[in-house]
Amino acid sequence: MTKNELARELADDFELPRRQVTELVEAMLDRITQVLRSGDKVQLTPFGQFKIRDRAARIARNPQTGEPVNVPAKRVLKFIAGRSLKEAVGTAKRGAKKSVAKKSVAKKSVAKKSVAKKSPARKAAPARKVAAPAKKSAAPARKKAAAKKTRR
Repeated sequence: MTKNELARELADDFELPRRQVTELVEAMLDRITQVLRSGDKVQLTPFGQFKIRDRAARIARNPQTGEPVNVPAKRVLKFIAGRSLKEAVGTAKRGAKKSVAKKSVAKKSVAKKSVAKKSPARKAAPARKVAAPAKKSAAPARKKAAAKKTRR
């Protein structure tokens, strides 16, 4: 989705002029950029947060030649998705914070389950010996050669 598509859909949803919604979207993005440029974080509670991280200078290796390469220090942007965004997209980790009611139900259901008995392991059947294929006899080849001679 592009910025224009977002503005168009928001204008339709809120029945506002498209130009006004476009200006609002651009103003919001400009404000987020200004805050991040100053070094602060932007936290949009259900959505996620944008942070600026400072990476220290380091020495890396060129994978083709193996030579050391100096990588300068730099600032990088990091986005951390909020829990509701992760759940909506389907990327929330399994076993993430569950409600207390769900935990108590899960504990009760685990206690009620009976443990299934394992049957004894079966021994593998002994390997069967396969008879070696019989060698082809020369008789059919002689018959074919004789048949070819008689056809000519």
